[in-house]
Amino acid sequence: MPLKFSKRLIASEAFESAAAFDVDGDGQLDLVSGGFWYQGPDFVTRHNLGQVQREGDYYDDFSTIALDVNGNGRLDFVTGGWWGHRLIWRENPGVAGQEWTEHLIAQMGRIETTRAWDVDGDGYLELVPNTPNESLVIYRLERDAQGKGLGQFSSHTLWAGPQGHGLGFGDVSGSGRGDFVFTTGWLEAPEHRWTGEWTFHQEFDLGFESGLASVPMIVADVNGDGLSDLIVGNAHGYGLDWLEQGRDAGGGRTWTRHPIDPFCSQYHDLRWADLDGDGQMELITGKRYLAHPGDVDAGNGDELGIYYFKWTGAGFVKHFIAHGPLGVWAGCGITFDLADLRGTGRLDVIAPGKDGLHIFFNEGL
Repeated sequence: MPLKFSKRLIASEAFESAAAFDVDGDGQLDLVSGGFWYQGPDFVTRHNLGQVQREGDYYDDFSTIALDVNGNGRLDFVTGGWWGHRLIWRENPGVAGQEWTEHLIAQMGRIETTRAWDVDGDGYLELVPNTPNESLVIYRLERDAQGKGLGQFSSHTLWAGPQGHGLGFGDVSGSGRGDFVFTTGWLEAPEHRWTGEWTFHQEFDLGFESGLASVPMIVADVNGDGLSDLIVGNAHGYGLDWLEQGRDAGGGRTWTRHPIDPFCSQYHDLRWADLDGDGQMELITGKRYLAHPGDVDAGNGDELGIYYFKWTGAGFVKHFIAHGPLGVWAGCGITFDLADLRGTGRLDVIAPGKDGLHIFFNEGL
């Protein structure tokens, strides 16, 4: 039996990134999206946090990564975008309605979106921008002996080749270390991540006809055989696939591609989480409405949707969180979030996008 969800529109602004975290330290999750934060637990009261650069149909705000950058106990957030060529953090002032000051982390190439992963396994997250035409550069928050952020970041170039559109992270090799996944292969982590040499394996092509893959691409043991597989969405066209890792007769690594959903388009952000509470992970994703405006992307005019896909042992079964016409249902932007917003023990879906900011409350079975 599929899960049931109830929809609530939070705001009509067209910001495409959102996250749930405790902004004001009251123990309740709040929502942060673009130039505003929405006070929990009811998300009715809206507070301005500052202006966001507008570029045509877009806001230059393609991530919302909660992080206490300066170690003062308040959660700030990291963002950046395609036009500004900047990775920045916005400082939580601790006063509702006061502007969140922007701080530059780095000037760089065009940022498709940024993700946070624990690259070196020390329990702290690093910042990993997907800059399609640039090298893979990781930004590591400098911390004191107690682990508090010091407000500064060090940069580490791990690979000098262009990343391409699409990026993933996880233990591909089975070494216990996190590797990086690009559309044309994967980058194997050395024992010493910051001083060792990362090795590129050109073993597959994850690109679709558009050549533009999701961020992230998921690394997970889908079929439970002890080998990490890959899940990739077509960020700007039709398609959602998984690649099964195997071994040939000589023990070499093989990859077999399986379709999950060839019928929907613009699967730009993917999540792997236990949505129904059965102890098994589900794939959660959906359409990024007008990922490229106009008729640039295949499927731009299709109905919107957010879905979860449940592994059956033989393949994925698609279940609907939302599906229907613009103005009635919703997509999920470039960075959506999952969080238990009501203390039910179930993960809800926070879905931003050019069609507005929505919550899909998980009502269970």
